[in-house]
Amino acid sequence: MDFSFSERATQVRARLLDFMAECVYPSEAVYAAQMAEAGDPHAVAPVLEELKVEARSRGLWNLFLPDAELGAGLTVGEYAPLAEIMGRSVLASEACNCSPPDSGNMELLAMYGSAEQKSQWLAPLLDGTIRSAFAMTEPDRASSDATNIAMRFVRDGDDYVLNGRKWWTSGALDPRCAFLIVMGRTSDDGPRHRQQSQIIVPMDAEGLTVLRNLPVFGYRHREGHGEIEFDNVRVPASNLIGKEGDGFAIAQGRLGPGRIHHCMRTVGAAERALEMMIDRSVSRSTFGERIAERANVRDWIAQARIDIDMVRLLTLEAAWLMDTVGYKQAASKISAIKIAAPEVGLRVVDQAIQIHGGAGVSDDTILAELWAHLRTMRIVDGPDEVHRMAIARHEIRSRAGQGA
Repeated sequence: MDFSFSERATQVRARLLDFMAECVYPSEAVYAAQMAEAGDPHAVAPVLEELKVEARSRGLWNLFLPDAELGAGLTVGEYAPLAEIMGRSVLASEACNCSPPDSGNMELLAMYGSAEQKSQWLAPLLDGTIRSAFAMTEPDRASSDATNIAMRFVRDGDDYVLNGRKWWTSGALDPRCAFLIVMGRTSDDGPRHRQQSQIIVPMDAEGLTVLRNLPVFGYRHREGHGEIEFDNVRVPASNLIGKEGDGFAIAQGRLGPGRIHHCMRTVGAAERALEMMIDRSVSRSTFGERIAERANVRDWIAQARIDIDMVRLLTLEAAWLMDTVGYKQAASKISAIKIAAPEVGLRVVDQAIQIHGGAGVSDDTILAELWAHLRTMRIVDGPDEVHRMAIARHEIRSRAGQGA
């Protein structure tokens, strides 16, 4: 495995680093002030739109898409270090039109969407003029098992009629959210992985009601996490993505690259937390000595460096496998990084919070919000326990295959 950057990835990385230093980091305080002034947690801050224009002018747009006609044409391995850089700020991914859930939805529509769906929904997403959301998780079902969903899609002539309730539909509260990709059940017969389907539902569809915005440890994120009720929502059958029964396979195809993106952004967040930990520890003194001189703090810094580098290399390996042998062969490694990255990120952020004291648990730094976000990552895209189960199953089967 060669983890050196390709020439084109090196060029994009240099432009992205300049963009972060010159535009993104200086805009963080401006963004916070504009959101506070707006008085609406879902307002679109003007500075974010300005960053999008600047990112596009620098060729930093749709970097995650491997299709050169739609995006930057980078492989998963080439995009991974860019995702790490963008993970250092809550503004960067959206500024480059690379933020979830839109990135996953764009990948999904690019791979599985019809020509009509691509024209109506994918094109404006690629252009950054609308947002979208993905609705799969349900409040009344253990949604760690994607085959467990209960929401119904019933065919009625040229339409499907949808009934059910979803929650943690991230992005649904953004005023620019134009549509949802919804996963539901179209059959109770046949193989359990062929009973689900996915369909595009406009946000203004009759019978669709956003019941509430779910907070994350008290934070009400700008894009929102909606609980949504579908009461006889009627949508054209042409909005179905793929065929009936393709929903589970499509979901897996969407999740593979997305998990790598999540983990590399987590590495970037952990790197920034480590930098903050070091800067704070060398600038503050207690009992006549700099905090950085304390043995336990030095242990924290050393272990953070070891852990971050290990997770980065593990994630790059998973990305390399995605590029060379595909998702199925990379699945166990992707499960591993999905466990390891949030665990390491949480630990580093928590120690940075400890060193910052009261400032660490307030909104005077980004650390508290980072912690809240990274804690959810142990549940998002499959909880740790499911990924551990998958890894163990893979290891046992591999051992059995060797004749053990």
